[in-house]
Amino acid sequence: MASPTPATASSSSQAADSHRELLKLVKSHEVAIAELSNISASRAVYKRNGNLFFRTSAQKATSYEQKQLEMAKAKIQKLTSS
Repeated sequence: MASPTPATASSSSQAADSHRELLKLVKSHEVAIAELSNISASRAVYKRNGNLFFRTSAQKATSYEQKQLEMAKAKIQKLTSS
């Protein structure tokens, strides 16, 4: 059996690393959503935008995390279908 060429090995390694990073990102968003769901609706939270934090409601922060989770899952789906 022939060993993969260096270019093929490095691209598959990069794809695997990218897949792992996306899985970590998905898990991070899932944890954030779970934590936000345990906060009362009247309590304010801070959402990071770049290097700054902005005060927002827990509901808005949850919807933002939900969108980010969906985008990360779509990237994983696209990566695995390629």
